[in-house]
Amino acid sequence: MGTLTGRVAFVTGAASGIGRACAVQLAAQGAIVFVTDIDAEGGRKTVELIEAAGGQATFRGQDVTEEPRWAELVKRVMDLYGRLDILVNNAGIGTSGLITEVTLEQWNRQMDINVTSCFLGTKHALPAMRTPRPDGHVGGSIINISSVAGLGGSAGMSAYCASKGAVRLLTKAVAMECAAMKDGIRCNSVHPGIIDTPIWQKIDTSGALSAALATASQPGANAIDVDAIGAGAPVGFAGTPEDIAAGVVFLASDASRYMTGSELVIDGGWTAH
Repeated sequence: MGTLTGRVAFVTGAASGIGRACAVQLAAQGAIVFVTDIDAEGGRKTVELIEAAGGQATFRGQDVTEEPRWAELVKRVMDLYGRLDILVNNAGIGTSGLITEVTLEQWNRQMDINVTSCFLGTKHALPAMRTPRPDGHVGGSIINISSVAGLGGSAGMSAYCASKGAVRLLTKAVAMECAAMKDGIRCNSVHPGIIDTPIWQKIDTSGALSAALATASQPGANAIDVDAIGAGAPVGFAGTPEDIAAGVVFLASDASRYMTGSELVIDGGWTAH
């Protein structure tokens, strides 16, 4: 406990699922957490959970595709705390459908939320992370939430796979850039497998392939059954947001000080075969 005491973390998409679990666990390790999301009610609930456990957090609404808002919120963090040590680029959406069905609007929205947000977050967080801290701590940790879909292709998920693959290589490029500058900032990606989060309920199942997937996982219902899909992992079950958050806490801490440009795969063995 307390491995992140005094450090400040910025977590996007933290109103639910993996983002909320990351915020809660970072706070449990002593970090002050700046929670953002377009879902204000969920974001404030995350802050309530952190504060109820004795942690410290602040919520601000954010559309991660808007650059002026990124600049404003990073400045706000620096005004409040005078430092930024950890950035978790978690906000994301999932677009499904055969590539012939996906519209250009859907494609662009997928890229904006999943990839452009990581670019904007990194762009604006780096100068703040390079600011000297009163306690002498230097550097920082940028953690981008990718997916096992960023490691291999999946039928009916072309836009999502492309976006998560882009996050993986953006991570590596940023890691090399920071290493060349010797600024002490590390950048790694996390690749969850089948995790039981609300994102599954938000996937559009109206497309032909998506509807087939829903029917196969839960006969008689046009909804995706996460437990049924998770049963296909070698371990036999879906993971939880807390499983991913544990990896994020590790990457945020000094325990991973020699890791940068790496992929942390947390998928129950899904990609092991």
